[in-house]
Amino acid sequence: MNKGQIIKALSGFYYIKTAEGTIYQTRARGIFRKKKITPLVGDYVEFSYGTEQEGSLEKILQRKNELDRPSVSNIDLGIIVMSISHPVFSTSLLDRFLVSVEYKNIQPLIYVTKTDIASENEYGQVKAICEDYKKIGYTVILPEQGKIMASDAIKNSLQPYVEGKTVVFIGQSGAGKSTLLNKIDPNLNIKTGGTSKSLGRGKHTTRHVELIPVMGSLVADTPGFSAIQFDDITEQELSECFPEIWEKGRDCRFSSCIHQNEPDCAVKKAVEDGTITQYRYKNYSSLLEEIQNRKPRYGKKGEK
Repeated sequence: MNKGQIIKALSGFYYIKTAEGTIYQTRARGIFRKKKITPLVGDYVEFSYGTEQEGSLEKILQRKNELDRPSVSNIDLGIIVMSISHPVFSTSLLDRFLVSVEYKNIQPLIYVTKTDIASENEYGQVKAICEDYKKIGYTVILPEQGKIMASDAIKNSLQPYVEGKTVVFIGQSGAGKSTLLNKIDPNLNIKTGGTSKSLGRGKHTTRHVELIPVMGSLVADTPGFSAIQFDDITEQELSECFPEIWEKGRDCRFSSCIHQNEPDCAVKKAVEDGTITQYRYKNYSSLLEEIQNRKPRYGKKGEK
């Protein structure tokens, strides 16, 4: 049986790339539909073929992780693109993105865009925030203020982190994901706010995701979105997605402490003494309340 990775799903066809670099067009066997299993871009699979245009997807190998929006699996690195302005930098949104990748065991990297048009005041505020995230342990790339980064400089800053990995770009619309990718590889010719020649996707069209080779990695330029729902994560799991809260939480009086109203909470004490930033705790508390107030879902978990 042949093995490869799905790099594109479009109109019922799954395009599988082998280790040798050959791409095969396949259709999924009917058994997947009967079992309500949807192959995802990023899946490692087994397949058979008659020709490169006529193949059959036979088996999906075990996934390391998967995202629902966009539908991609086996992601190694999530590059969270945040703009300094237009749209304005938001730690609340950044933490939602971080939780969404932390929960899926995806390594996060924060990349700040539009620093070339930022005022000194805007840049100073975001730089201070970036230092907070660096102290937590996150990788943050913040280009210089007032300067347009050359393509080579952008590639050099990202290369050590992306090479050999399956990478997803995440960020709300207008944050500059497509612009960033075009600077990394101008041949992609992704039109910002329009249609991508490489990906075949329009401004409001999210019909397919495609993994494209960039800097020795496979990159998915994902649709921008700002509303991230946490349908599966539990109260206890949330703190695991805030590394500094998880670490400090080990000192709480109760092992089941969710750092809300419990007595002798080490996390709340750390917020008071400045060890944990107030805005990170506020964002954590907001997400915790959202999880506690969400409506129950019905149906089998994992069904698409």
